[in-house]
Amino acid sequence: MSDEPGLKMNIKSKSVTRRKVLSSRKGRSGNSYILLLGLDVGHTPALLERIKEGLGYNSWESFIRNTDLRKEDAINLVQISSRTLARRREEGRLHPDESDRLIRAARIFGLTSELFDGDVDSARKWLTEAQPALGGSTPIEYAEVGAREVESLIGRLEHGIPS
Repeated sequence: MSDEPGLKMNIKSKSVTRRKVLSSRKGRSGNSYILLLGLDVGHTPALLERIKEGLGYNSWESFIRNTDLRKEDAINLVQISSRTLARRREEGRLHPDESDRLIRAARIFGLTSELFDGDVDSARKWLTEAQPALGGSTPIEYAEVGAREVESLIGRLEHGIPS
């Protein structure tokens, strides 16, 4: 029982760290969701160059750590297999198409977090629960083929438009 307060403290501080990553985006460019990936590029051309080179594997690890998504959910959102991830870990770098999908996943998570005023736990819950506006699919499932529709739904909800 004496371990429980420490456990709660660790969970709380982890959540606070994730909230800081997401809230530190305010006042930055529209690409500030890239902080979820541990990147610090200020302009779109620099981001595009990083995608062309392929993001480092550590960007995947930062995404998992900062979003606290289950690995299976993140794999589905980014559309990359466990075996491919294992190879990329060895190589130290994602391919450009995988990097692009990881950026898209970070953008969706960032927008969802903004919808819930930076509450990462609520964002993660919303992304992994069936949504009537997406035909009963979870946003993660739907984003595999309809990422723009998920982004549009988030925008409508943020502006109070019934969906």
